[in-house]
Amino acid sequence: MTKVTGNGIGEAGESAPQGFSLDVRLWKVAKVQSRTRPYQLRWKVGGKVSSATFATTALAESRRSELWQAMRRGEAFRVADGLPESEVRAATAQIREELSWLEFCREYMALRWSTSAAKTREGIADGLAAVTLAMVPQERRVPPPEELRLAFRWAIIPKHAGEEPPAELEEAYDWIRTRAFPVSSLAEPRTLRDVRYRLAFKLDGSPAAGETARRRRRALNTAVEYAVERGGLAENPLSAIKRIQRSASDRVDPRVLVNKVQAAQLLAAVSYIGTWSRRKGRRLVAFYAVMYFAALRPSEAVGLRKTDCYLPDKGWGTLTLRETRPVSGKKWTDTGERHERRGLKSREAAEDRPVPIPPPLVAMLRVHLKEFGTAEDGRLFTNERGGLVGSSTYWRVWRDAREFALPPDLRATILGGRPYDLRHTCITTWLNAGVPVAEVARRVGNSPEVIHRVYEGCIYGQEDVMNKKIEKELGWSEE
Repeated sequence: MTKVTGNGIGEAGESAPQGFSLDVRLWKVAKVQSRTRPYQLRWKVGGKVSSATFATTALAESRRSELWQAMRRGEAFRVADGLPESEVRAATAQIREELSWLEFCREYMALRWSTSAAKTREGIADGLAAVTLAMVPQERRVPPPEELRLAFRWAIIPKHAGEEPPAELEEAYDWIRTRAFPVSSLAEPRTLRDVRYRLAFKLDGSPAAGETARRRRRALNTAVEYAVERGGLAENPLSAIKRIQRSASDRVDPRVLVNKVQAAQLLAAVSYIGTWSRRKGRRLVAFYAVMYFAALRPSEAVGLRKTDCYLPDKGWGTLTLRETRPVSGKKWTDTGERHERRGLKSREAAEDRPVPIPPPLVAMLRVHLKEFGTAEDGRLFTNERGGLVGSSTYWRVWRDAREFALPPDLRATILGGRPYDLRHTCITTWLNAGVPVAEVARRVGNSPEVIHRVYEGCIYGQEDVMNKKIEKELGWSEE
């Protein structure tokens, strides 16, 4: 067989895209032992041989001519399959045109589902649903944005594949299915501008919280990276969108923090919520206390077990946290339950986190165990039926306790507005007591960088102490 090398191919100074090569050699058509496709064409790209067989010599020579012309034009060839760059681009463009937004999102969600937590799944769906509003034509007959979001979130759940949507979402679902732009439209400047708006603003036009906007962007970015890998986009167009700047919404507002007297009043008020026979509030006094004294997240408190607690008769005790019970919609969990059982946030699955607890909390937990015992699986906090404490329950009890504990002028403020504000109060207390940031971060399960950023506006009373330390180090004093 005669080898033919394209003019100038492979010469020094030439370059090719990654995965492509300019070193191409083309052989003449040869005959092989085959009754249906006896004519074979072989060529070598970057040392890797590719081949194709044809039914007639005319077809084989025609294909050889196409490859030869690509070589004469100086095109690079893809090493993996031997295709010229122009044919690769044409095939990719065809894929992009056929890859609809809804089908791509369904495919991507199915890919991520088995390896993602329920909250992560819900976060991905929220980010992609926000972008969907920029991926459909905004015509006069377009369904309301909220219906489009709900229809999209329903559609991308893997178990709904092949099912008909609920009647109330049918119109919005059909609009997305039939009218949504292809994935390739994300590369268009006009679409990108709308995407940027949808990521950063709520449906009512007000700015979304900084963390919400960043979470949506992260969800979209990972999906777009998959679209590039999938062939739906040539490159990630999000690099052209300015990153959403970190805002003050990341930081804890000092106005939510309660003082020692207010905390005591709130915990006392919790014990009065509900009837004495049901004692709904009394069951939750220690639940809120572990947030206030030990900075537990609500999901960590829900999963706390008796075996995780060291509660001595005197002195400090320890809570060794091992799992969380985060709450998501039932449709996002594998079990169909609202609470998902997972390891600690930002840690390996088997890693625990010991948290020292002061004597007042030790005493409260001992009283709680004596009065209410534990659930069958050893959990400290249960509802009246022995089940998991739901988020709606501890939110309602806290709301009612604020009505009892706080005067009208404070009830109208954001002071202690959420159960989570007890965790913020605890962390701030430790920081203001002079506990090193690294130790606070270890106890609460955050990084020191997050502690610095989120609580920087809540640290006070340290200036004089720091000044004295600097004076001592410099050997200088006003006296």
